[in-house]
Amino acid sequence: AEDLRNHLPIEAMFNSERQAVQKIHQHPLPMIHVDAFLYDDDFVDSLCEEGKMSRSYCTECGSYKTASLEFISHSFSLMELKFLYQHVLPDLTGKVVVDVGSRLGAVLFAGYLYSSASQLYGVEMNAEFCQLQEMMVTKYQFIDRIKVVHADICTQASLLQKADVVVMNNVFEYFLNRQEQARAWEFIACNVRKRGSLLVTVPSLKESLSKLQVNIQLSQWVEEMQLNYDVYMEKDADREALEQIHLYKIL
Repeated sequence: AEDLRNHLPIEAMFNSERQAVQKIHQHPLPMIHVDAFLYDDDFVDSLCEEGKMSRSYCTECGSYKTASLEFISHSFSLMELKFLYQHVLPDLTGKVVVDVGSRLGAVLFAGYLYSSASQLYGVEMNAEFCQLQEMMVTKYQFIDRIKVVHADICTQASLLQKADVVVMNNVFEYFLNRQEQARAWEFIACNVRKRGSLLVTVPSLKESLSKLQVNIQLSQWVEEMQLNYDVYMEKDADREALEQIHLYKIL
């Protein structure tokens, strides 16, 4: 994370992510992108003290009437990654993990260190993020089990078909228009079909699909697995964040 911070602007977004930047600005309440893998709460506090970041915005310019900014992250925090690999997923020995929209590679790096997955694939459309991931994979010698694929997930049918675990964290909403989102979800529902394989999503499938015109019968495709959010007892636990993580088994 420290290495990656040195290669990214503070909001951890590139100019090539125009659509995502626009959508964040169009949000009804002021919102800021803070990458949870790069910046934990303590780090955000120190940035606020230095005046490099703020947790609030002025509702009437010049007054003391302020409100809290809404933060959004496209990466899991370290807490969420530990929860994912140590409590949500089973033993991954010999399994293939695919992270859709791998961005900075947090799911891949954590999977390398916290699991015995035989292969971890990150599929990422943005070339700049792919370069960053490749740089980290090489530097930290993760190359034997991590592979970064620079592609649209809708070109990766065979990869999805062989996956034992597919991870999707806030993956399409900010980067694709609704028609493209619907197309991507239908492609995934069509190709993530290996019986007993697992799908991890943030937010829930129901929430992601509710605003889209898609012909996906969830009850015929997946079964949601109940997660015990109380198993994660570390002091940095943010139960609200953990409750955004949903696990499904493919029927």
